[in-house]
Parts: sequence; C-alpha cells; structure tokens
Amino acid sequence: MRENNRSTAQESSSRAKRSGQRNRSSVRRSSSRKPAAVKKVEVKNADAATEILGKKLGLKPKAQPGHPSRRNSGSAGGNGGRGNGSHSSSNNNHSNNNHSNNNNNNNSNNSSRSQASSSHQGSRNKTESRSGKKLESIKVFPIGGLDEIGKNMTLLEYKDQILIIDCGMSFPDDSMYGIDVVIPDFTYVIKNASKVKGLIITHGHEDHIGGVPYLLKQINIPVYGTPLSLGLIRNKLDEHGIRGNLNVIHAGDKFKVGAFEIEAIHTTHSIADAVNYCITTPAARIFHTGDFKIDYTPVDSDPIDLGRLAEIGDSGVDLLLCDSTNVVRPGYTRSERVVGESLDGIFREAENRIIIATFSSNVNRIQKIIELSVKYGRKFAVSGRSMDNVVKLAMELGYLKFPAGSYVELNQTRGIPDSKLTIITTGSQGEPLSALARMAADEHRSIKLKKGDTVILSSTPVPGNEKSVSRVVNLLYQKKVNVIYNENADIHVSGHACQEDLKLMHSLIRPKFFMPVHGEHRHLIIHRQLAEQLGEKKDHIFILSNGDQLTLSKKRAIKFKNVIPAEDIMVDGLGIGDVGNIVLKDRQLLSESGLILVVAGVDVGNRRLVSGPEIVSRGFVYVKENEGLITDARKIAQNAIEKSLAGGFQDWNSLKNDVRDDLRRFIFQKTRRSPLILPVFLQI
Repeated sequence: MRENNRSTAQESSSRAKRSGQRNRSSVRRSSSRKPAAVKKVEVKNADAATEILGKKLGLKPKAQPGHPSRRNSGSAGGNGGRGNGSHSSSNNNHSNNNHSNNNNNNNSNNSSRSQASSSHQGSRNKTESRSGKKLESIKVFPIGGLDEIGKNMTLLEYKDQILIIDCGMSFPDDSMYGIDVVIPDFTYVIKNASKVKGLIITHGHEDHIGGVPYLLKQINIPVYGTPLSLGLIRNKLDEHGIRGNLNVIHAGDKFKVGAFEIEAIHTTHSIADAVNYCITTPAARIFHTGDFKIDYTPVDSDPIDLGRLAEIGDSGVDLLLCDSTNVVRPGYTRSERVVGESLDGIFREAENRIIIATFSSNVNRIQKIIELSVKYGRKFAVSGRSMDNVVKLAMELGYLKFPAGSYVELNQTRGIPDSKLTIITTGSQGEPLSALARMAADEHRSIKLKKGDTVILSSTPVPGNEKSVSRVVNLLYQKKVNVIYNENADIHVSGHACQEDLKLMHSLIRPKFFMPVHGEHRHLIIHRQLAEQLGEKKDHIFILSNGDQLTLSKKRAIKFKNVIPAEDIMVDGLGIGDVGNIVLKDRQLLSESGLILVVAGVDVGNRRLVSGPEIVSRGFVYVKENEGLITDARKIAQNAIEKSLAGGFQDWNSLKNDVRDDLRRFIFQKTRRSPLILPVFLQI
C-alpha cells in the first residue's frame, strides 16, 4: 500500500509540474518577476500522498510560498487563476459544504473525513484541514456611491475595527429645492466611533472628499491621503473652522491602519495624486481601484503602475471593488495628451483673449493650459474661488510649474493686451454662480466679454447639467464671442476607464470575488456582464446598494440587504439632515403652485369670528389682477370658519383642516391649481 502511495505521489507530482508550467505560461508576467522555483513541486512522498488524499476529501491544499492556496486548485488553468469550484458563494445560502459534491456521497465523504482525521493526526497542520474551525471574515458596507454618481463612501469592518475608504458628496438633483449638497449617512460610523481606525482617500475630487469636513465634525479620526488630496481637504477644513489629523502618504507606500495593511498604488485619473489601494487583513485581501483610467501617455509622464497591479494579481486578491462610471462606453479612454494637441491648435489661431473653463481639480489640464500660454507668449490669470484655491495649492506643492512672471492676479490684467492674456476659470458645468456664468450674464466685476474673445468649455456636461451648460453657451453666443465646447471640438477626455480599460484591470487583478462600485444601477449591471464575459463566475459577482453588507472570507462571500442606514443627508446652509422628504414636498408645492395664507382672529369661548379672514397670496396669482378671485376665496374661508365654530370647537387642527379643505376645492375648481394653503388663527 505504501509503495502504491509513493508511486501515485510521484506521478501526481509530475502531472502537477507539467500542469503548473502550462498554467504559468498562459498568464502574462512582469519582466521583473522571478520564475517559479522547481523545488515547489518536488515534495516528499508522504506529503504528496497526504495532499492527494486531502484533495479527494475537498480539503484546502497546503499553501506554498509565493503561491496562495486558492491558486493551486484544479480549476486554476481553466479560470485563468480566478479561484476554484470549491470556493462557493451565494446570495441565498449562508454556508456551502465545499467537501460535498451531492447528496448521494455525503455519507461516504463524512466517513472518509473521519478516517482521514484518525489516520493523519500528525499531518493535519500541513494539509490545513478547516474541519470545525470557523473562517475569519470581513464586512464591506457601501454607504454611498452605488446606484448613483457621487457621494462615494465604503466601510471595511474586521472584528472590532473599521476602515473608511473615501467620504464624498454629491450635488442635489432638481427635486431637492434649496439644498446645497448631499452627504452620506454617518449614523453607523458615529454609533461605532470607537471602532473607526482611520479614513483613506483615493483622490481629491469632491465626490470622494466633499463629506470629510462633515464627518470630522462628528468624530476625530486620522485621515490618510496623497499630498494634493490632503491639501484640498485642508482647505475645506479651514473653511469649516476645524482641524484634522492629516497624514501624508505617497504612491508606493505601505502602511498600517489598525489591523489593515494597506498599499497605495499609483494610478491615472483626471486629477493628480490618484491611487488604488490594496488592503490586506487576516480574513481577506481587497483591491479598491478608486476612480481611474489607463493612460499610457499622461501629461505628467507618470503612467499607471501596471507592473505592480500584475504582481498584486499574481499574489491573490479575494475581492475587487472597481470603478463603473464609464462601463457603458466601448473601447479605450483617450489620453489627456489628445486634449493638449487640440488646445494647441486653438491657441495658435486665437488673436484675442482666451477664456477657458475647466474643472478646478484637473491640475494636469491646468498645467497644459499654462504651458500653451507660455509657448504663445501669453500671461495667465485665474478666476473663481475654487480655481484660485487649487492653483495656489498646486503651486505650493510643486504640481504647477511655469516661468516667473507668467502668472498675474486677475485685478492686474487690464494693462495686458488681449492677444497676450489667458484666463482660466470655473464654470465648465454651467453652475449659476460660477465665474463663467457671471461673465456670460455681464455680472462679473472684473471681466467683461468682448467681441472676438475665444471662450472654451474644456469639459463634457455631467449627467443632469446639460441644461445649465446649454444656457451658458447660448448666453456666450449672444455676446458674439467664439465659443468652443465639446460639441464642436475635441477638447475633453474622460478620467474614467472605458470597457477595454476595465477588462485590462480585471485581467491583471484576477479577483476571486467582484463587486462593481461608483455608478448608477445600470452601470453596475453592465459591469457585471463585462466581468462574466471575462470568465468570472456569475455567483462570485455581487451587486449591492447603499446600506447593504457583503461578508467576505477567503472561501465565500455572502450578501445581506439593508443592514445599516444609508439615506441621503441633505445640507441646507448650516442645517445638516434637518430637511427631509416632507420639507422637500412643501418646497416643491411652493415652487409649482405658490402659497395662500389665511389669517383670522377667533373667539373660541363665544364661538365666533372676530376679525378677518385676510387672504395673502405668494407665488399663486397677482392679487391686483385677480381681486374677484381673492374676494370669493375670503368668503369661502369665512363660511368654513363660522360653520366649524357653530358645530362645536374641538381643536385648532380641526378648524384649520375645515378651512383648508373648503378653500382647496374652491381654488382648484376656479384655477385647476393646488397651492399650499396655510391657515393662521389668533385666539382673542
């Protein structure tokens, strides 16, 4: 029997060596990676026999150095190293016995397992039998960024420690009347504040850092990010009058936050200093792409670190969280250098002032605009508070470089000839209060547009901003300036990965499980379909919504719905979260049909109307032109009050409802409108 085992082990070792060579040749390696050592398949006979028996029983094989056990499975060749059939996952089943193939052989497997337990006590640690041992797990909670664009925020919870990835904001939609910004729901974070070990930032865009000041007002935690990201956060904290524990990291750094071992990997995006994160815990390894594009020729000549991504993929990733913003677009995202070439032609032909609007955070594009201004003998100035802040910060950190004397303050540009001046401004999204919008409306105090000026909107409208951008463009045309924007010139490229870029990221990382993030629901679904095309298993891909939970271990992932609060928290002025659906509904009614105020003095004791009622209209009708309607409405309100009092006064709410109901029916009958009716009674 022992001789048979020895012979079987040797044959298996030879087959494993040949299979491993074939599998390794099918995976593209980094040029710096050493070839796998031959000794990794030259095992002792007893160990080989034990490993074979363990595989037959469905036990996890021994992990070899440099080759995580999940990549030593029998299906590694067929799946391109993406895990194996014994690693089951399901949204519905909380546990799957990956040592059982079907109901008919359960008993035989259990019997064999029992025999293996008694026959191989000395080699149990070598075969890593997990019988009776609970796997460690990590919880993933998306609080923002799913089923929406913006407000990105994700929690990782391992044991009693929480790590936060990004804390962004989003802008209100058309139904959020009077709302300034929308931030994530911090309820769970505040409730578990003692567990939170830190916040890591992928990059400095508003949808990833805009909520940080509101969070730090609630809990004091360390924040980790690259220099530009933390510089932008510092400016926000100064505006809010608070201080933060800001810790600078750089691409390539490895650092620990509690039990989380983190590596920052350089990536390319539409803002400098963007990074991916590889986060390792004893429970699982998670890779978070943040926002990214694959730009081989970026303006700063610092392309994405594809080599390191391949190395991380080779070492094994349990869960990939990947940007989905541009998944609906086929092909590749174009390089930022394309914009530079288009702008060069515009600068070469322009004879008067150039006024160019772009995102204030797009430091690389601002640098290109500055370089072109210098190339064609122009000085440059900036307009807009956010643009001014970012440019000064980027100059301070060394991200913007230009010859001395090229930059001038906006209030010192009057003596500069138009043909020698470039103005970089905010307003590429048509924001009503932006510098460009004020120029278009002749409301800017320092800049008046002239015939012959060249105005460039170097951006593509964010979904929802199309009307605002169109309005500004029409105003600019009325000023008889040369307008260049996305519809008539090639002056913008996206900062997000298109389908082919996403395919490359998946192929490099090769995750066991996948969770698409950063996108509306359609983006998440299409990203899932793209991953399936690459061979990733359908039951290993999880579509979550904000507030859901994904529990992850090295063997399985399980989804739970609606676990933590994740509502939209609306900020209106200094008020945070004090505006809800009821208030928004009232604001909508006011905006659509206006307000009618009914004021009257009532003697409750004697059940009589003492004075009034007076009718006040706001946003409903112009009173001077509708005096007959107002007089009739006053009579309806008077009759309703007297009728209610005569029937016996119950409470103020009943009296208000009687007046409101009668007046609403009358107003709708006469005007087909439904204004907000507010009765106000004074007790006399």
